Amino acid sequence: MSEPAPTASLGDVPPARSRQQGRRSAVTLTDGLAVVGTADGDLLGVDSSGSGPPSTRWHYETDGEHSVVAAVPFGDCVVAGERGPLGAIRCHERDGSVRWRYDSAADVGEPQAETRFLLPFVASLAADGDRLYAAARRYERRPERATERHFESVVYAFRPDGSVEWSARTDASPISLSVRDGRLAVAYNRCPGDHQHGLVVLDTADGSRCWTWDPGTDGQRRVGDVALLADGAVCTSHGDYCGYRLDGDGAPEWRVPLATPRAVEGERVYAYPNHVHATDSGAVFVTGNTYPEDGRETDARHPEEHTAVGVSLAGKRRWRATVGGFASGLGADGDLLAVPAAQHFRDRDAATHWLRLFDVADGHTDTVDADGIVTAAAADDGTVVAVEEPVVYHDEGRERGAYRLHRFDASE
Repeated sequence: MSEPAPTASLGDVPPARSRQQGRRSAVTLTDGLAVVGTADGDLLGVDSSGSGPPSTRWHYETDGEHSVVAAVPFGDCVVAGERGPLGAIRCHERDGSVRWRYDSAADVGEPQAETRFLLPFVASLAADGDRLYAAARRYERRPERATERHFESVVYAFRPDGSVEWSARTDASPISLSVRDGRLAVAYNRCPGDHQHGLVVLDTADGSRCWTWDPGTDGQRRVGDVALLADGAVCTSHGDYCGYRLDGDGAPEWRVPLATPRAVEGERVYAYPNHVHATDSGAVFVTGNTYPEDGRETDARHPEEHTAVGVSLAGKRRWRATVGGFASGLGADGDLLAVPAAQHFRDRDAATHWLRLFDVADGHTDTVDADGIVTAAAADDGTVVAVEEPVVYHDEGRERGAYRLHRFDASE
């Protein structure tokens, strides 16, 4: 366990509670600048260089807008994506000023209500040297069928000046983007409508389809995350709770069971594989919470919940390690992987509030402790930053942690 890292305050935020409330913070790191998107829609530029505590360079304030949930470097700028009434995508200069802005609600529609999960949501951002890619969605329940899920979503390719080069619209729920070598992979975690492809790979030049893949399982659940390789991709299946490697045409090369249904304490339970990171050294899959096949509540714990699994590119399991709780996202820099642990909402164990570091090939390398829950992380050139949020568990009543940014050197 590493010593506590230097921190910078991110202001005040209502503490998280026992139930997970989805992403409400984001962080990215580039050239010594950590850019943090906060739960109130603001953006902070924090100097992450040097050995002392990180210091805030600038603070971009918004007017009543909702949380920033995605951030990524784009050329000499940083782009932030919001969950809010306008579903804004903002491109910021390194001094915090706005170069351009696009409101995705103009395409996905206005929310049915101001309820958090009904707000337009920029689910993922990715960038290459030419374009910024964004996946935005809005969820609703159709009034004619109160139990029917419906999504409106758009994947955008933006030029550096903020103009849209092309877009792709569907009635499914995009959750993750990966871009490499002229290809953009889009993972759709729910497909309740006409769009029935869990994974779509597009040509970055014009948005045309290169190939598609789907786990072929019943129901709406499809793909949780995707990482492109030089030839093909690695993805997580929410349909059968496995990890897949696909070749350059989308055909499966191997399948690794991760948290597939099994009997525990008299119940059949499973956990979704929510994240994957892949390099030429291998792939790492990360699973989420335990759920029962019948209903939503359970006292059982799947033995592979909240677990990181390292796999070679030939499909051989190398290592496994706990991540302590639900990971809302990953921070990565090549073979360095940072996994933030937020609530384990069923056990509510504050001893697992930490950030765990992994090497893609070799597994766990370090653990950084935190008082609150760690909800976002980023890594660049050996430096790792992570966002901690305060939390109050309903059966304890004690506020743990604070809203702050941790920074440390992963090479030490």
